Amino acid sequence: MQDDAAPPAAPSGEVQPAAAPPPGALANVRVLDLTTLYPGPLATMLLADLGADVIRVDAPDRDDLLRWMPPHDASGQGALWRTVGRGKRSISLDLKHPAGREALLRLVERADVLVEQFRPGVLERLGLGWSVLHEVNPRLVLASISAFGQTGPDAQRAGHDINFLARAGVSWHLGRRGQGPLPLGVLVGDVGGGTWPALTGILAALLQRAQTGLGQRVDVAMADGALWMNAMAITRALAADEDAAPEASWLDGGSFYDYYRCADGRHLAVGSLEPKFFALFLTAIGRSDLEMLYLADGEEGAALKAGIAEAIAASPLAHWVALLRPLDCCVEPVQTPREAVADPQLRARGMIVEVPTEEAGGDAVGTVWQVGCPVQLSAAPARMAFVGREPGADTRALLAEAGYDAAAIDALFVCRAAYGR
Repeated sequence: MQDDAAPPAAPSGEVQPAAAPPPGALANVRVLDLTTLYPGPLATMLLADLGADVIRVDAPDRDDLLRWMPPHDASGQGALWRTVGRGKRSISLDLKHPAGREALLRLVERADVLVEQFRPGVLERLGLGWSVLHEVNPRLVLASISAFGQTGPDAQRAGHDINFLARAGVSWHLGRRGQGPLPLGVLVGDVGGGTWPALTGILAALLQRAQTGLGQRVDVAMADGALWMNAMAITRALAADEDAAPEASWLDGGSFYDYYRCADGRHLAVGSLEPKFFALFLTAIGRSDLEMLYLADGEEGAALKAGIAEAIAASPLAHWVALLRPLDCCVEPVQTPREAVADPQLRARGMIVEVPTEEAGGDAVGTVWQVGCPVQLSAAPARMAFVGREPGADTRALLAEAGYDAAAIDALFVCRAAYGR
């Protein structure tokens, strides 16, 4: 009999137990999450989705601002906070207190990664700097996400997404000519400049640790990441000593690659940059006479955009969707977020998921809808285990895992005073 032979089929009427889901790709990785707000929690959420055991370290005397930011879900808490907290256990520790620091260091002994989002120097002032953490666990990877990084003249400067985009030269060429930059409403600097570089750095450090046995520090500055994302404009500045400008290039409204208003006030996104897409699109809207103006600039470019705008403005969005969806020409409707949530393609990709909620005891009592995981692995699919738990919900269990006995746990103020656990 072959070792890999298929098991016999269950007799008629016998129910086969459901196969256990495969372990996540990061199932053997333990992460301590000291971050709040958005870039760091989003990064550790993705690590949890991919199987890591993420432990959120909550302060007993200070809530994460996201926890009460609307909209709220049925629990009365911020829906976004419950999203970025999913799949994470939570322990409540006061890191300003010696007992809290000692408990964290106990957790560090068994951790693979610690992610923090304090200003540079805060960990050191708490007695938890890199030298201390590295001595306790030489295999630990410490990922620090900050506004301007751990070094440089502005390392202590605070910042938000709009500030990183401004410093990195991104905002300079956003928006329409003569109107100035537009706030995006999408946290490009935070996520593209912070979350994704942090994830890349963490995974790279873990891969190198597999070779050397030693962890290292990952220093992520969101301003650095914003500059990196602006590589097209930065390359122009370096190579040609020129600044990008609003509506001055192919991709920022300086060509026909743009948004066009329909008869009903909705918009169509036209990205038909390749000649074959451009020709097909113009034929579909009845303006093949404009094909000779492909990527024209100046007056001819303006005439091309005006011709396309006139054609699109003659009919409502639904007409253009019905006409253009069957065609392969890089044109899509500008959807509302509620329309995006219902989009069949995004649904088919698992980007809108039902995530179990839990009682304090860990029993699932319902589900909520959340955005899914954009990283799809064939052998270890992402798993959204449960929504963000109450701060400190797992304090007792995690202290026990760290080696504290019941009496020691009862003596710790984090259990007695903060959350009664």
